[in-house]
Amino acid sequence: MNTYIITIGRQLGSGGKELGEHLSRRLSIPCYDKELIQLASQKSGLGKEFFEKADEKGRYSFFENYFGFRSGYMGSNAGNYLCNETLFKIQSEIIKNLSEKESCIFVGRCADYILRNHPHCLHVFVCANPTDRVRRIMQDNRISKKEAQALIEQGDKKRADYYNYYSNKLWGVAASYDLCINSSVFGIERIGDILEEYVRKKFLSGD
Repeated sequence: MNTYIITIGRQLGSGGKELGEHLSRRLSIPCYDKELIQLASQKSGLGKEFFEKADEKGRYSFFENYFGFRSGYMGSNAGNYLCNETLFKIQSEIIKNLSEKESCIFVGRCADYILRNHPHCLHVFVCANPTDRVRRIMQDNRISKKEAQALIEQGDKKRADYYNYYSNKLWGVAASYDLCINSSVFGIERIGDILEEYVRKKFLSGD
């Protein structure tokens, strides 16, 4: 059986993570999201806090970008500096290694750009209507409507900055992906149907 990769970019509150988990169950392949932080920590020997701190950050100030994490975050390694680009490189290597070994799903992390030369990839971006996004965030985080709206604004900006900075493409713009789809219109189940059909015809048909 041919291996293949699905990458999912998503607006905050659109259900992109839920879609990844849904497809993982349907297709019986692993879905990597926050798990990549743990894998990057294990590979590098660095604590998870370094990757959590850099996770989906965008353009940093000159000094933070140049020097990385200051010695106050380095614990027993005080005086050493780790550039955020180095953290991104470690995570990118893990994504590439996993994609060479198995079919899998990656949520976020610029995976579509990192795997832009992979021959069997489907790159998806999930959006949703503002009302549905706010409702999902309110439910998931048990916060007020105002807090949810603020979280969405901050989250989208962070994701866009991160993606635009590392990929030299534009986050959420149709030209950056194979398929952009609105979960408010189709729902997670129906999107799962569409993507599974695509995968089976494109990657598993043997044509």
